Amino acid sequence: MKEWTLEERYRVLQSADEIADLHERITKSVYRQKFHVQPITGLSSDPNGFVYHEGKWHLFYQWTPWGAVHGLKYWYHVISEDLVHWTNAGIGLKPDSFYDNKGTHSGSAISADGELYFFYTGNHRDENWVRTPYTCAAKLGADGKVQKLPEPLFGPRDDYSEHQRDPKVVYNAEKNKYYILIGAQTLDERGTALVYESDQLLEGWKLAGQLHVPGYEKFGGMWECPYIVNISGKDVLIFSPQYTKLPGRGESTNHNVYFIGKMDYDTLTFTPETDYQYLDFGFDFYAAQGAANVDDPDKAILISWIGLPDNHYPTEPEEWEGSMTLPRELRVSGSRLIQTPVAGITDLREEEIPAEGKLPEFGELEATFTGEDTDLNLYTKADGSGGFRIHYDAAKKVATIDRTGMDKRFNENVGEILDMPLPNGLQKFQIFIDCCSVEIFANDGEATFTSHIYPTEAEHNYTLSHYNSLKIWKYKASVKDDFVV
Repeated sequence: MKEWTLEERYRVLQSADEIADLHERITKSVYRQKFHVQPITGLSSDPNGFVYHEGKWHLFYQWTPWGAVHGLKYWYHVISEDLVHWTNAGIGLKPDSFYDNKGTHSGSAISADGELYFFYTGNHRDENWVRTPYTCAAKLGADGKVQKLPEPLFGPRDDYSEHQRDPKVVYNAEKNKYYILIGAQTLDERGTALVYESDQLLEGWKLAGQLHVPGYEKFGGMWECPYIVNISGKDVLIFSPQYTKLPGRGESTNHNVYFIGKMDYDTLTFTPETDYQYLDFGFDFYAAQGAANVDDPDKAILISWIGLPDNHYPTEPEEWEGSMTLPRELRVSGSRLIQTPVAGITDLREEEIPAEGKLPEFGELEATFTGEDTDLNLYTKADGSGGFRIHYDAAKKVATIDRTGMDKRFNENVGEILDMPLPNGLQKFQIFIDCCSVEIFANDGEATFTSHIYPTEAEHNYTLSHYNSLKIWKYKASVKDDFVV
């Protein structure tokens, strides 16, 4: 594995020519995704600036151009008209000012009055590598280029640690105000969120206070990517707690959780109805972001990074890493979220293939079950051995996913076996397989499980027991892997 110097990681991209050969090389990888957004080169991490604006969906992702390493971050821009087909649009934000000299870090977007606005963390470091995070803003110009404000909206507070980032802007119609949620850490290293408010998007921001979630004053060491959305009259708080281990999550210290409850903007108190719940039970799911300007009070649209901070993946030697999940529609059912793949994804079905033990390179599986113990093993060898193994225990109502049988193993120290509880038993799996990812939707969205997977040439078979029906479709590609910088 390449050892990166600080200078290499934080090198400024001067010209597209510098990475043209790298792009050409990585497009030959057998693991390049066919219907998931992925980096044109290097590394992609958090989704940013996800928004619907004037008939198009805009999505950005954190991007380090040079290789599969976290370093100088840009926002890379992709566009879609249907959340299924995505086109590369080039760099959206670049680290070219004093306030973001070492990276344009994560943030959000909002469409208002015909204009598209962006909010992001400017990662500034001085000559001693001391970090100062600024909350910065930008606006989409008439030429389609993002234009930064010359000064930040506000700087960090010295009564919190340097970890203040990931501004998520929301509008509350009842208050007729805009709010920015900032992921933060207290001086005694507890995770929280700060709330800023303003009547206008590009000025007048002031601290309203710290978000209160009763019972969770000591939950994790940092809350990344906080997000509040109202779905069907209930508020949903989603965030990524770091620097903590949680039950059933192996050795990982990075998670994505949610609460359903009620947000009071007068007291800045989010009162949850139940304990926290996992947004996804998989190995590789983090930094989920909801789209702004979803014109439907009964759903939200969410996308996430398939990956975790500090983890490493088998495409690192190929000098690229990372993908986005499929966009998901979120709905509230009682005290939990229901997540389903975005409407229209099944339009990619090209042909149904016989259920004869062979997996397509990329596509979809849909299986229904009898309610008994079940084993579904994906990416096995021809004799049925090895693979990405899913065992459902009917007595426990738990599906256990085990990737220790794969030839290419990775992040073994974090954990390779995880459970997905299914309180209502197992009735159905809808599974999307791409060239290096698996996304499982159980019981029409009751639970989900996301994982990277890197099958070898010999690992393209499957076995299945105790089921009612099985359908498999090949998919058409929907992501253009064009070189646009």
